[in-house]
Amino acid sequence: MNTTDNLYKLDGKVNVGKAIPFGLQHVLAMFVANVTPIIILAGVVIQDPVLTARLVQNAMIVAGIGTLVQLYPVWRIGSRLPVVMGISFTFLSLSIAIASSQGMGTLMGAVIAGGIVEGLLGLFARYWMKIITPIIAATVVSGIGFSLLPIAANSFAGGQGAADFGSSQNWIVGTVTLLSCLGFQVFAKGYLKSLSILCGLVIGYALAAIMGMVDISFEGVEVVALPKFVPFRPEFHLGAILSIICIYLVSATETIGDTSDICESALKRGAKPGEISGSIACDGFISTVAGLFGCTPITSFSQNAGLLTMTHVVNRFAIGCGAAIMLVAGLFPVFGTILTSIPQPVLGGCTIMMFGSIIYSGFYMISKRRFGKRNMKIMSLSLSIGLGFSQVPAVFNVFPGMVKTVFAENCVAIIFILALLLDLVLPEEKEDMAE
Repeated sequence: MNTTDNLYKLDGKVNVGKAIPFGLQHVLAMFVANVTPIIILAGVVIQDPVLTARLVQNAMIVAGIGTLVQLYPVWRIGSRLPVVMGISFTFLSLSIAIASSQGMGTLMGAVIAGGIVEGLLGLFARYWMKIITPIIAATVVSGIGFSLLPIAANSFAGGQGAADFGSSQNWIVGTVTLLSCLGFQVFAKGYLKSLSILCGLVIGYALAAIMGMVDISFEGVEVVALPKFVPFRPEFHLGAILSIICIYLVSATETIGDTSDICESALKRGAKPGEISGSIACDGFISTVAGLFGCTPITSFSQNAGLLTMTHVVNRFAIGCGAAIMLVAGLFPVFGTILTSIPQPVLGGCTIMMFGSIIYSGFYMISKRRFGKRNMKIMSLSLSIGLGFSQVPAVFNVFPGMVKTVFAENCVAIIFILALLLDLVLPEEKEDMAE
């Protein structure tokens, strides 16, 4: 029997008509963030509009494949949870550095090899997962939320580098979108309440169109286009591979945090070892697939974890419809053109509340255990140094180039390393041992 209540069940039976809007909501929440790393990398290194368009197309296809594998695992690869995958921002600065100095072939070789390493780590996670304690996962989740806030704020104001950045019309559209999302979340009932982000986005988009802010053109856009496989011949160089593997370890921790967040906040239970293992394995092996499509590594998307926390719509089939939409967007460039026409202030208004919910999720995860003095020290010191130092990249000038590339402006990497070290060295206190 198809009921709206089944949307809030992992394996509830939901018809396509009800599932598609919720899947589309997830696509709209992550679409721009999924393609932006590729657009930035291509703008710096490739500078070829045609090839860039093909890579954007590939990014959507890879995101769709990764999400489907998370939802419907292949052997032990995948979590069977509503984890939405997309191209990671975490690798962007290092990817630009490698591709600029050694070429895209070397970068793709490192992405492919590093993905295999992370995938194997996922399959054997039971041997090392104990070192990633709840306080580490909770701290990383909150750090991810904090790191995403500037992205939402930049979008709210019009997008970094926009000529009208911070203009009154951007403020109006962003504010109306945000208030619409909040209004539906607070006052709507049932179905519409769970679609609060999509409803807010539609209202914001309509207002932006009325104000002349929507720029969409289908001139020269192909109706159907197959993805370009192996656009760069992979080259394998040890230095580049080792550098990328360092970031893969951070990405694995982000995935652990996101998977734990989804289970704790949306499913109201702890994550199972097999779910964590499968989630990391998918993160790694699908990143290898991403490299074969000329894309940088894929990872779980925290904004979508935040959306699940807000709506509690965890149905695998509904999220799977979103993955199917991503695949369609990759095969039909016209569809992607429509999605990319969403103005930045609309996206900012939609995402800023979701990113805040990720921060809350991190604190919620640790509050379910104990806010003891030891946990307070780990979380507060890791967040303050990670968030503070990443705002002043020059503080890392004393370190070798590789260290600076990995940690400067990458607060999640700093937060992870510090939380791990502090958790290993700080002694247990009596009140913490009583948890």
